[in-house]
Amino acid sequence: MSEISSAKWRDKLLYRFLKYVTIHSTSEPGISKIPSTERQWNIANYIYEELRSLGLEDVSLDENGYVMGYIPSNINENLPTVGFIAHYDTSPDFSGEHVNPQIWKNYDGSDLTLNEETGFSLKTSEFPELKNHIGETLITTDGTTLLGADDKAGIAEIVTSAEYLLIHPEIKHGRIAIGFTPDEEIGKGADLFDVKKFGADWAYTVDGSEVGELEFENFNAGGVVISIKGKSVHPGSAKGKMLNAGLLAVEFSNAMPENETPSTTEGYEGFYHLTNISGSVEKAQLQYIIRDHDLKKYEQRKAFMQETVNKFNIKYGKDVFNIEIVDQYFNMKEKIEDKMFIIDIAKKAMTKVGIKANIKAIRGGTDGSKLSYMGLPCPNIFAGGLNFHGPYEFVPLESMIKATEVIIAIVENIE
Repeated sequence: MSEISSAKWRDKLLYRFLKYVTIHSTSEPGISKIPSTERQWNIANYIYEELRSLGLEDVSLDENGYVMGYIPSNINENLPTVGFIAHYDTSPDFSGEHVNPQIWKNYDGSDLTLNEETGFSLKTSEFPELKNHIGETLITTDGTTLLGADDKAGIAEIVTSAEYLLIHPEIKHGRIAIGFTPDEEIGKGADLFDVKKFGADWAYTVDGSEVGELEFENFNAGGVVISIKGKSVHPGSAKGKMLNAGLLAVEFSNAMPENETPSTTEGYEGFYHLTNISGSVEKAQLQYIIRDHDLKKYEQRKAFMQETVNKFNIKYGKDVFNIEIVDQYFNMKEKIEDKMFIIDIAKKAMTKVGIKANIKAIRGGTDGSKLSYMGLPCPNIFAGGLNFHGPYEFVPLESMIKATEVIIAIVENIE
């Protein structure tokens, strides 16, 4: 067992995480360049300098914001190179600016008032998983921003593991590659990732939630934009002439299956998710994401949206509705199921540090989804945070310690 749980390493891990989350790095959809926001360069540069100061070799930060570094092999054997990857952007679903993390030591199982001024609370009645962490140190928001544990917890765990391995040469291992990406939260995190340069035989994203999560299945995913052209006429003489694009947007939304949304599905069930709606009489737009673990069902979802647009154009006139569908990523299972030794290594590592692996399908995706199709098999392991993408997000320090121990144990298990 490593000494990661000692006060010295707990403090290192905590300090590192707190520093990362206070650096604003929200990504932004609809931007063609990578990274999508200039602010992401602040944390990319910080991590780059940090890796150099720790003594990793061949540390680089490329023109697209991808940070890479390596821990050299310390044995003569020719072992595979394993990689660990996390993303440094935070979700645009909620504010990631001016993050003010709060630390709750020896959590007692009660409700947490995160903001005295507003009364904003993290309640056990709404989030019963809190009671799984009684006696632990919790890191929360102040109720005004997200926290950023997705995925800055993963970054802190990977960098802390790297530091630990560099100063503990008695732990024998092959070459280790680590990488940090922008724009994962908007589905572009792996788009310009240089797999050949990274040089790993396989990798793990450290981007999951609860302790023990180990995932090699994820959604097939697409983004959909519906654009609607209305016809603006003075309301006093609009009968038979006006075409209200805003109302058409509402009608289209109502045409989607009401029981196939994120709030009505679970497990392997897919969904249509309206993420944004805007409009006026003259024009309107709806943005969706569509998800399904089954590729055939995913293709059927895309076809259903296209068919619905066609029906509306028959009803209201040619080209009133326009649809754009973009595939974002696919289920990594197809690229990993013939390489299950990668999963076995992670399972063995979790057992070694006293964790039971919880193999489950991701109701989402990670950079590993695309990377697996780019030639880098890349399942996902837990980072420890919960309730991502909003003010209820929190992470137990003890979960981050366990994730760090798992990374080190994976390195030790490669033969």
